[in-house]
Amino acid sequence: MATIAILLHHERREAHTLAIEAVEWLMERTHEVRLPKEDAAIIDRADLGVAEEGLPDGCDLAISLGGDGTMLRTVDLVAEEGVPVLGVNVGQLGYLTEVEPSELFTALERVFKGEHLIEERMMLDVRVGDGVEKLALNEAVIEKTPAGPVRLLLSLDGEFFTTYAADGVIVATPTGSTAYSFSARGPIVDPAHRAMVITPVSPHMLFDRSMVLAPEATVRLEVQGHRPALVSTDGQRLAELTDGQAVECTAASIPAKLVRFGGNNFHRILKAKFGLSDR
Repeated sequence: MATIAILLHHERREAHTLAIEAVEWLMERTHEVRLPKEDAAIIDRADLGVAEEGLPDGCDLAISLGGDGTMLRTVDLVAEEGVPVLGVNVGQLGYLTEVEPSELFTALERVFKGEHLIEERMMLDVRVGDGVEKLALNEAVIEKTPAGPVRLLLSLDGEFFTTYAADGVIVATPTGSTAYSFSARGPIVDPAHRAMVITPVSPHMLFDRSMVLAPEATVRLEVQGHRPALVSTDGQRLAELTDGQAVECTAASIPAKLVRFGGNNFHRILKAKFGLSDR
């Protein structure tokens, strides 16, 4: 018997239906099933709801029913406990999900037989001030408020590098290189790599290029001047910084664990996303 966590997209009915089917399928096979309380309420299974902080305790697998956003939420809740995540693509084609809804139960049978791989993805350890720390699979973003563009002093490994005058700066993982960093004209990095990608957002300066750094690097961005900056990780607000306050990013000591079944989905998805032809 395994303990399985299920998380679902709150607004997609297909995800709700699939969650109900998955609960029944798993419980028929005597597996323990749990959902965050809010997710459990959506499918009228309050009896299976648990607090988010207790969700990964003793969990063997987490199933994400949605798109990349649901995957990020799932990883955020279970990564620290080393729980592998199986992503089911309910919606638009995503970079993180592994199987289609029609393939879920075949995929679960393969997982229980051990016919799967665990792909480890580098995460960021993001620290703000005293005691505020968060892991991120995609990126940390330090960006402007309605007050206007910000000035951010960038230090690398404790040594001052440059000052950005920009709408913001993104510190991304290879996984996050196809997210916000890409929309800001950052490079695409195969997620099998370990690296940090620094990409300025609408920089008001001559130096406007992205930088790809070694995973051992320490990236520090300090706010300079009267305009504050907002810090977010994987799309979730973390803090507001004022003059002299900083955020520090390093490679996390633990990876995100994603269930895979072989092959390189990243290249196939990238090709499909951009409509690249076979010839």
